[in-house]
Amino acid sequence: MKRFFVVILLVAMPFAGLWAQSVGDDIQQLLLDVQKLSQLKQILTEMVQEYTMLQQRYEQIKGLSQGTFSLHKAFLDGLLLVSPAVRSYYKVGDIVSKEGRLLNEYQSAYGFFRGTGMFTAAELDGFSTNYSLYMQRGQKDVDELSLVTTDGELRMSDAERLSAIDRIDADMTTQLSLMHSFNNSVAIQAVQRAQAAGDIGTVRGLYGIGP
Repeated sequence: MKRFFVVILLVAMPFAGLWAQSVGDDIQQLLLDVQKLSQLKQILTEMVQEYTMLQQRYEQIKGLSQGTFSLHKAFLDGLLLVSPAVRSYYKVGDIVSKEGRLLNEYQSAYGFFRGTGMFTAAELDGFSTNYSLYMQRGQKDVDELSLVTTDGELRMSDAERLSAIDRIDADMTTQLSLMHSFNNSVAIQAVQRAQAAGDIGTVRGLYGIGP
């Protein structure tokens, strides 16, 4: 019996060594796995921290962007409003008054020249065409003035609106001056033709002299 146990022991000893080696390998592998797990955990922690920082920076940038957009929009919306200083600018009324003068002088002069009998139908049509150009330009000025002085139409600062009104007024003044020059030129032609025809009555009328 004792010999039997000795034989068993001798047979089992190599396997015991192999088992011990296997257990040792498993323990070593387990330790490596634990170390890798710890490293992965550290990497994950760092990734979470970096993500959190990026998220915070994104929110800051987003907040700044939204704030900038709001300020920009408020500024632009403010440019849509016309201030009382612009509305009460004296040239606004002058432009409207000059438009009225354009219309009145056109109607008066054209009616007078037609009534002299000194001009042909073709010439009168040419006069009408010239007057239409003056009136169209004047109407364009008034339309632009309306845009400049109406809320919600144009984004302009007060300085830009006042500058635009000055420009419109200057153009309207030019149209009036051109019409006056044209009327004077036509009146001179009428006088010359009336004198040549010996039409004293027409000459007197053109010069504003009574009978």
